Amino acid sequence: MSRVIAAISTAPAPAGIGMVRLSGDGAVEIASKIFRPRSKTRSLEKTPGYTALYGWVYDADGDIDECVALVFRAPHSYTGEDVVELTCHGGLYLLQRTLRAAIDAGARPAEPGEFTKRAFVNGNLDLTGAEAVMDIIAANGRMAAKTALAAREGALYRKMRGVLDELTTAAANLSAFVDYPDDDIPELQPAALKEILQNARLALGGLLKNYDAGRVVREGIDTVIVGRPNVGKSTLMNLLAGYERSIVTSVAGTTRDIVEDTIRLGDIVLRLADTAGQRETSDEVESIGVRRARERMERAELVLAVFDGAEQLNDDDMALAKAAAGQPSIAVINKADIGININEEYIQNLFKHTVIISAQKGEGLEQLEQAVREVTGVAALNESEPLLATERQRDCAKRCLECVNEAIEALDMGYTLDAVGVSIDGAIGALLELTGERATEAVVDKVFERFCVGK
Repeated sequence: MSRVIAAISTAPAPAGIGMVRLSGDGAVEIASKIFRPRSKTRSLEKTPGYTALYGWVYDADGDIDECVALVFRAPHSYTGEDVVELTCHGGLYLLQRTLRAAIDAGARPAEPGEFTKRAFVNGNLDLTGAEAVMDIIAANGRMAAKTALAAREGALYRKMRGVLDELTTAAANLSAFVDYPDDDIPELQPAALKEILQNARLALGGLLKNYDAGRVVREGIDTVIVGRPNVGKSTLMNLLAGYERSIVTSVAGTTRDIVEDTIRLGDIVLRLADTAGQRETSDEVESIGVRRARERMERAELVLAVFDGAEQLNDDDMALAKAAAGQPSIAVINKADIGININEEYIQNLFKHTVIISAQKGEGLEQLEQAVREVTGVAALNESEPLLATERQRDCAKRCLECVNEAIEALDMGYTLDAVGVSIDGAIGALLELTGERATEAVVDKVFERFCVGK
C-alpha cells in the first residue's frame, strides 16, 4: 500500500479556491506527475520547502485547472513528512478530478484524520493538541476558538507535563529508596512528598472543575424558556433569535408546542426552546404542550424562568419558580417598560441569578448574558488557561486525581512508601495516556475517528 495519502482538504462545496493535499515519502514525486510548472526551468522535485510554484494540474485527459503547488519538506511540515498542497479553483468537479489524478499517479485516499494522526505519530503534536484541531474547526465563537488554539499550541500538554515531571521525580526517588534504603533522600521527606502531591491535586482539580464550563463554550447548552402564559416567553425567544421565531399574541396559550432555535448570546451558543405557558388548563391540546414543557424543563441544562414583572405572582408562577429553582436557572423578570409590581424578594430568595428586562424594548440583554455566563461557569474561565476538551481527557485527569488522593491518604495514614509509590505510578500512567505518550492504538484510533477526511 502506498505511503503517500491524498485528500481534498477544503470544504465539499463550491468556493473561490480548493485544495488537494498529499503527504508521505514520495509525495513530491507523485505530485510532479500531475503538476506542470509554468516556468520550464523549475521542477517540483527540486523545489525546496516552503516554496510555491504556479502552473497547471493535469491528468491523462489533459489540463484540469490552473494551480499553485506549495511544497513542504520533512520534517518541517504539518505531518512531519513531505507534503504538497495543490490549490486550484474550488469547483467540486475540479477538485475531485485532481484527487483522482493523484490517486492514479500512485497515492491512496486518506482516512479520516490521517494527516493529523501522522503529525501525532511523527511527534509534531501530542494527543491533546491533535484533539484540539477539530475543536478549532468546529469553534462557534471567539472564546471557543481561542481555547482550542491554546490547546493546539500545547497549553494543556505543558500544564500536564509540569505535573508529570514532578510525579516522575517523586517516583524515581521512591524507586531509589527501595534500592538504597540507607541513603538520605531529602525529597522523600513526608512534607516534601506531600507538597508535590498537593500541587498535582490542585492542578488536576482546577481542570476538572472547569470542564463543564469549557464544554459549554465548545458545544453550547440546552436551554429552555418557561413561564405561565403571556409573560413574554415568545417575545424573549424572538429577541434572542433576532427575528420572529415564535408567534406572539395577547391570547393566552398561543404557544402550544415547543419552538426551537440555536442562537448566540455573547460567546455562548444556546440551543433554545420556547415552550407552552405553564398553567392548569382543560384544553386537551394545550395540556399536551404544558406537559411537554415540563418534561423539557426537567432535562434542560439551563432554565430561563420568565415572570411578568408588571403583575403580582400567582399560584402558577410560584409553582414554576419552585420547580425551576432546583435546576441551573435564571429568573427573568420581564416587562420592565410597563413597571415592576412583582414581589422581587420572593424571586430572589429562590433564584441565585435574577435579571430584569424588557423583551419588547430589547432592554436587559447584557445583564442576561452575564447571568448566563455566571450560571454556566464561563465567567470564571481564564481564556489563557488550558481546558480539558474531551471526555477522554476528563477521564484520564479524573483517574490521575484519584491516584494522587490515594497517595496523599497513604502518606497521612503512615503507610509504607511502597504503597505511596504504587498510587503515584497509577497517576503517572493516567497522565501519559492523556498526553498520548502511553495511549493504546485503540485509544488513538478512537480519537481520530471523529476527524474529517483531509485533516
